[in-house]
This record gives sequence, C-alpha cells and structure tokens, in this order.
Amino acid sequence: MATSAHNPSGASAPAELHAATLRRAFGAYPTGVVAIGALLGNEPVGFAASSFVSISLQPPMAAVSVARTSTTWPRLTGAPVLGLSVLSHGQGALCRRLASREVNRFDGVAWQATPDGAVVIEDAALWLTARVSATYDGGDHEIVLMDLLTVELFTGVEPLVFHTSQFRELIPHG
Repeated sequence: MATSAHNPSGASAPAELHAATLRRAFGAYPTGVVAIGALLGNEPVGFAASSFVSISLQPPMAAVSVARTSTTWPRLTGAPVLGLSVLSHGQGALCRRLASREVNRFDGVAWQATPDGAVVIEDAALWLTARVSATYDGGDHEIVLMDLLTVELFTGVEPLVFHTSQFRELIPHG
C-alpha cells in the first residue's frame, strides 16, 4: 500500500465519507457563484449555484449541478433559454438571497431579461445565455449540461468567490 508524503500542517487522519465531512471538504475548494434565471410569464425565477463549470470551448458548453431538493429548478427546466450571471465581488448578500427559500428572490434585485426570456443580474462579472442540452444522474444532484449561446464579459469586475462557506475577495499576486 502506498503512503502519501503530503501531510500539510494541521491535517487530520482520513475521515469517513459522510455528507457533513464531504461538505466541509468540498468547501475547501474555492468556487465562483452563478445565478441561473429565466422569465416565467413576466416573473423572474432563478437561484444561485456554486457548482458551475466550463465543459468545452468547441462546441461552447458548461454544466451545473442542481440539488434534487430544489423547488426552483423544476420550474426552470421548461425555459427555452437560461441566463447565467457569474456574480461579482460585493454581491454576497444577493447570492444568499438567491440561494434562500424566499418566494420572491428578485424583490429589490437589479436584473434584466433578454428578448428570449433569459434573466441576467446587473453588475455581475459575466453574463452567459444557454440552452439545456442534457441532464444526467448525479446522486443527490442532477447534472445539467448546457449549450452556451452568448457571452458578455465585464472586464475589470472581480467575481464573487465562495470558500469555506464564506465569500472571499481575490487579491492579485504580485
């Protein structure tokens, strides 16, 4: 049996794979946060997710994992186009609101809709629009693969970073 020479200061013995242990472990990996939204009727509907990942440049694709307990995702699955807003530094409170179980998460939120009904959040670091191309079983999550349709990058706007259940600021390494 191979042993690891890597033992950072403060590391503990390997833990069993319990949900709480995995939540803490996965929290050690910093992620961005994306708001996913669309108009349903005239109402913006959406939520925040930190499980967003780029998949392919050609063709342009991304994916997100959505908890099977989500009550919002089933409402969005029929939307023809989704807006994906990579939230920016300073939008932590907005992120918590979009991740909450509140009925109207968009009260007081600056957003706009594209002509095809995708909802994007103002002052975000990046806007994408996408169409769901496939879904896959991901245990207690559903893995949603999306074809990207448009991109609008806001140069100089720092993204929101989520790490160890806190929002963090990126600092350039000099």
